Amino acid sequence: MHHFDPSTEIQDYLVFGEYGGVNPSITDSSTYTFLNPEKMKEMFDHEIEGCFLYSRHWNPTNKYLSDALAKLEDSEAAIVTASGMSAISCAILQICNTGDEIISSRTIYGGTYALFKNFLPRLGIKVNFVNEQDLGAIENAINSNTKIIYCEAVSNPLLEIADIPEISKTANAHNLKLIVDNTFSPISITPLQLGAHIVIHSLTKYINGTSDCTAGCVCSTKEFISELTHINSGASMLLGPALDSYRAASILKNLHTLHIRVKKHSENAMYVATELEKLGCKVFYPGLDSHSGKPLMTELMNEGFGYGGMLALDAGDEKTADTLMERLQANKVGYLAVSLGYFKTLFSSPGHSTSSEIPKEEQEKMGLSEGLVRMSIGLDNNIEKTFERIKLSLEEVGMLVF
Repeated sequence: MHHFDPSTEIQDYLVFGEYGGVNPSITDSSTYTFLNPEKMKEMFDHEIEGCFLYSRHWNPTNKYLSDALAKLEDSEAAIVTASGMSAISCAILQICNTGDEIISSRTIYGGTYALFKNFLPRLGIKVNFVNEQDLGAIENAINSNTKIIYCEAVSNPLLEIADIPEISKTANAHNLKLIVDNTFSPISITPLQLGAHIVIHSLTKYINGTSDCTAGCVCSTKEFISELTHINSGASMLLGPALDSYRAASILKNLHTLHIRVKKHSENAMYVATELEKLGCKVFYPGLDSHSGKPLMTELMNEGFGYGGMLALDAGDEKTADTLMERLQANKVGYLAVSLGYFKTLFSSPGHSTSSEIPKEEQEKMGLSEGLVRMSIGLDNNIEKTFERIKLSLEEVGMLVF
């Protein structure tokens, strides 16, 4: 385990409002005034610290949130965007040109898979999907056109753990950028400390935690963030996924409770996963001894935040999974909905929702069962009572036979 504590880094990040408010003031402007034309010309040549031009480029409120996220991920700098997908797209398109190639883990979020499989080839960028658990397969996929290795720290939806230090060695040996999506494991894993070069988040999920907006971020070196925001050549500047400043302000407030929430999500998920396994259910959760990734996650994670709030339950077949989710919602366990990191438990069938972009034969290859139910366990104060409702739902669909 690592002893880096991102929560202390964020706690020590103090930004005061314009009139001494404990929350920073929200800058409600799309454009900014200059005292003289010379300063404006200078701004078009290079960034000036504390000086703002246009909110598609930078906004003070977005800058506060970006700086806080840099503290969270121990990066030199960060930028916020209007969604997790826009963060991924900007990072990829800043690095890759037509003819370049990417090596990606095959177990990734369905939206990312669709971008890689269906959209990037239209731009002449090829993506080779490999089993990230097989380091040799990553090495074998590298050629002279490869620019990026892409993976998720904890994969969606099977919760495989990426061996970031080892993958990083491969990336460095070939002068490639290792991009890690850390959406499933904020605060518990710090990929940049393990050798990643760029970290992506969908802030929509755990970091915001209230399922009321979409947002994303890219955390990396000052050099890379400056490239992204460059007025004439930056992907985030020119593609324009600007996050609204009011949203940035609300995410920044929520970020300060992330450490408390992740601990509770993890504690509740560990309880549910353990109890499900006792009932003989097939469960995927990296905190269980039965999960092959547990030793690796234990080695990589920051101490004190647990193994995360995500688990997957294999109901056997599609019909049982669908009925089970209906019963879980009827029994007030939570909501049948996509996304994750909300204060209520959310559940969905990845093969028919968040991973539906992945073709059936690919889903089978990666072990994604038709009956898989992905659960984002909520912040329930009485998880034992919630589990009784889960158990009742399992009984109602015939999954428990006594």
